[in-house]
Amino acid sequence: MKNSVFKRTLARCAAALLLHGTLAGAAVSASAVQLVPPQAITDDRGRSIRLPQTPRRIVSMVPSLTESVCALQLCDRLVGVDRYSNWPESVRGLPVLGGGVDPNVEAIVAARPEVVLLSRAAAVKVAARLEALGLTVVVTEVNAQNGIHQSLLRLARLLGVPEADAQKVWREINAGVDAAAQAMPAAAKNARVYFEVSRGPYAAGPQSFIGETLGRLGVRNVVPAEPGPFPRLSPEFLLRANPDVIMMGSRSMQVATSYPGWERLAAVKAGRVCIFPQEEADIIVRPGPRMAEAARLMAACLTDKLGPRK
Repeated sequence: MKNSVFKRTLARCAAALLLHGTLAGAAVSASAVQLVPPQAITDDRGRSIRLPQTPRRIVSMVPSLTESVCALQLCDRLVGVDRYSNWPESVRGLPVLGGGVDPNVEAIVAARPEVVLLSRAAAVKVAARLEALGLTVVVTEVNAQNGIHQSLLRLARLLGVPEADAQKVWREINAGVDAAAQAMPAAAKNARVYFEVSRGPYAAGPQSFIGETLGRLGVRNVVPAEPGPFPRLSPEFLLRANPDVIMMGSRSMQVATSYPGWERLAAVKAGRVCIFPQEEADIIVRPGPRMAEAARLMAACLTDKLGPRK
């Protein structure tokens, strides 16, 4: 019974997302976009940046920013990415220029980018070197849903995409999250949920974009807000919290089974543990344009574990 409900929920959410366009067309050629002169932006270091013209060569060293560039229909202007950027499919053939926290400076310079998109962690290590070599560096760090919205708008201004296009992408993302929430079963309302982002364990707090999505789905996060968006917790925290549902990626699950008292957790005994394969975990933990798809995956988990839709 639950399996059929799970499949129906997947179908309803997927149909809604397709209707709003969030699952299709992310890698459209930039030739389909009517570009405008770039505007000045302020990055997350507080630096004002303005490109002299719309860039034709972009390097993204952050998977969520890679996805955002493609959502703005500039995928064909990417000339290099980090080793974890793997969506949409077209970016998998691009040169890999190191990792998000260990970019390869020489490879980035060789790609001749007009702009380099970095995380804050990477910027600490290589931003000064890249800038000394004449490259324009933009640093972005996103933790909350509003940050995803602002990041899209900032990228659009930087890259010469009309702001209306970025707003349209955001409206489609929001509509997809709303569709996932509407498909939630009544039995899941106010369920207590723990989401483990990565081994550590690092969890998604209520102020994170993942925690905010859980809130929009109508469930409660067992992680308190005080430690921040993605706090590192002790395994004993999970035992004390004893959530109704546990969500985590497959890599975390390999370690979680050794947590003290794991087998005594109510969610474990009742089989209310959702283990997302790596491809789905990537969708959920990246603060980018696939947030609606992430909401669908979490809603499907909750529907499967907590009962049929009202």
